[in-house]
Amino acid sequence: MVKNYSLNISDGEKLQISTFQICDSKFDKVLIFVHGFKGFKDWGFGPYIGNYFSEKGYFVITFNFSHNGIGENPLEFTELEKFSKNTFSREIRELNELINAVRNGFFENLSIEAQIGLCGHSRGGAISILTAAKRNDIFAVAVWASISKLDRYSKRQKEEWSKKGFFEVINMRTKQIMKLDVALLDDIENNSEDLLNIEKAVKNLNKPLFIAHGDQDLAVSIEEAEQIYEWSDKSKTEFLKIIGTGHTFNIVHPFAGTNHKFEKVLEGTLNFFNNNLAEKKWN
Repeated sequence: MVKNYSLNISDGEKLQISTFQICDSKFDKVLIFVHGFKGFKDWGFGPYIGNYFSEKGYFVITFNFSHNGIGENPLEFTELEKFSKNTFSREIRELNELINAVRNGFFENLSIEAQIGLCGHSRGGAISILTAAKRNDIFAVAVWASISKLDRYSKRQKEEWSKKGFFEVINMRTKQIMKLDVALLDDIENNSEDLLNIEKAVKNLNKPLFIAHGDQDLAVSIEEAEQIYEWSDKSKTEFLKIIGTGHTFNIVHPFAGTNHKFEKVLEGTLNFFNNNLAEKKWN
């Protein structure tokens, strides 16, 4: 069963949300999936993930950040101006507002005291860690192909970025040139010590962490996963290295089916959440 919602957030923007549930009853465990850079809730494995975990008994939430570039067409980047103005701080705030909506009873089939697990892909992994480290109502975090640093630009790139007021990236799938406003650079430079400090967040996480990464990831090296693991509390952390696969675990968009390597990621993630989310309340 899939339901779609639109959540009004504090700055007047909206989050487009899909929920997945196997039956029309009240759930006390929820997984929130957080997409990455140039990602969106209906990309490739998004709906498959929702169905997979809902069939295992979870209430599942997938959503689009307001400035991810997706507008009325759920599968096309049509809001490139908004995309250009996105920041990491905005995504953290929006994820917090979504979690607050859970706690305020926005979803009729989800308990306000539900145990919450976050699962983020790529940049979404970093956003999940940064968010969870400062909340006591997140019980476990899984990251897939996560970045370990938000400052990924050379000194020369930053100088050009500041001079021009924007930085251009190419979407290799759609061939679109997508601009990043200088506000993103300012966000990195102004908030690197606390709000956007992934090392600090991992060290302060104090909750179970699951890391999955392909050893042939060309977009985000597996060394970044190893760095996150190095910072983590090893007694609470699992690290699953997937041999012979890349950034999206051989999943493509449009979705063309699953594969045994991605199924390993799903199985590892499922076991992790099964072991760390239970029918108990938060305080």
